Amino acid sequence: MVFLVRVPAERTEAFLAAYEAVRHLVADGVPGHRVDQVCRSAADPEQWLITSEWASLADFEAWERSPEHRDLVRPMRECFTDARSLRFHILAQTPTLP
Repeated sequence: MVFLVRVPAERTEAFLAAYEAVRHLVADGVPGHRVDQVCRSAADPEQWLITSEWASLADFEAWERSPEHRDLVRPMRECFTDARSLRFHILAQTPTLP
């Protein structure tokens, strides 16, 4: 999953706090969740990228439809002025180095 979002500078602190709360809860027990990242654009400080890797699209969609998801991500979404969600399937990947 890839999320492209815009967060005004004055909402950055609230956005990052909300992201921290969500990511720890998801990482600690949502079935199928593998890893996520939050990235800030080097060229535009209001442009953010959130990546989220799941065992399957079905796992993500089950989480996304849950009432818990809506409640947890609400504070984060309130910081966005624009958001896009993109879904991709991994077809190839380089191995992780030891």
